[in-house]
Amino acid sequence: MKFLDQAKIYVRSGDGGAGCVSFRREKFIEFGGPDGGDGGRGGDVVAACMEGLNTLIDFRYQQHFKAKTGMHGMGKNRAGGRGSDAILHVPVGTQIFEEDGETLIADLTEINQRVIICKGGNGGFGNAYFTTSTNRAPRRANPGLSGEERTIILRLKLIADAGLIGLPNAGKSTFLARVTAAKPKIADYPFTTLYPGLGVVRRDDREFILADIPGLIEGAHEGHGLGDRFLGHIERCRVLLHLIDATGEHAGRDYNTVRSELQAYGSDLTKKLEIVALSKIDAVDSDHLKKQRERLNRALTAAHADREEKQNSLLLLSAASGEGVTEALRALGKIIETANAKDNISASPEAWHP
Repeated sequence: MKFLDQAKIYVRSGDGGAGCVSFRREKFIEFGGPDGGDGGRGGDVVAACMEGLNTLIDFRYQQHFKAKTGMHGMGKNRAGGRGSDAILHVPVGTQIFEEDGETLIADLTEINQRVIICKGGNGGFGNAYFTTSTNRAPRRANPGLSGEERTIILRLKLIADAGLIGLPNAGKSTFLARVTAAKPKIADYPFTTLYPGLGVVRRDDREFILADIPGLIEGAHEGHGLGDRFLGHIERCRVLLHLIDATGEHAGRDYNTVRSELQAYGSDLTKKLEIVALSKIDAVDSDHLKKQRERLNRALTAAHADREEKQNSLLLLSAASGEGVTEALRALGKIIETANAKDNISASPEAWHP
């Protein structure tokens, strides 16, 4: 199944049904009076967050969604039925924007969460509604109100606890395949990862979701490489695991390149908790590894000099051999567990005091 994280669609709610002009006609009843029923309400356009979806690919093949018109009123005081809703099934983490792409309509972050995008038009009144003491036989009814229509943009931001970042070929996909059941494409050339990937990590009685995004290069915020459009998928992460290729030329420079792209993207990504690790340590000798570690430590010290919290110590790992992988997962799990505990405390009724 292909991955699609953005779609532009047109939606329209249903028109209300028209009211009915009708009079009671029965034998031996001389003045039956008006009995026209009201029209039914038009259907709504509803976005529903569904379990088991992780892409917006369905909206590539259908871009127009229209709810049904309400049924018209009928004689004998029979009201028209309500029009059927048009339901958009979207994955968890979908944001709905106006056509300008900036005005947020809704942010769906929980399964079974629903939001009405366009309300259906009200049904028109039948002539029975207009009966008064001076107008005993009204001969008019209201048409139904028109539904709403708009063009919206759906943008998916994956819900993950931890995110993998780094330059292309830093070992992110290999790490994801090592610690989860995911099967990303792995090769010895850059940009083998073209779309974000998700996997579930289970280690030490802990379970969390790990997201892997395509690698960043210098100038990604200007569209170089695959650009930075996939960075939105790690905006919701609790912690970032930044992998630096130990076989590269200069680990410190590689670290600063990715940090600069995060800074240019915005959304406070550089303020997120970060674990930095030198990857592919099995592919270099001890002298080269020592130099890379020193360069990276200097870059870390300069990058986090103005931060109050202490930067986590540098980790060394190899996803291919498994060395250092457990330590990295434990560090990620500890941060996620602490963050979840803080959220539970703040959300509990006992935590609030007037």
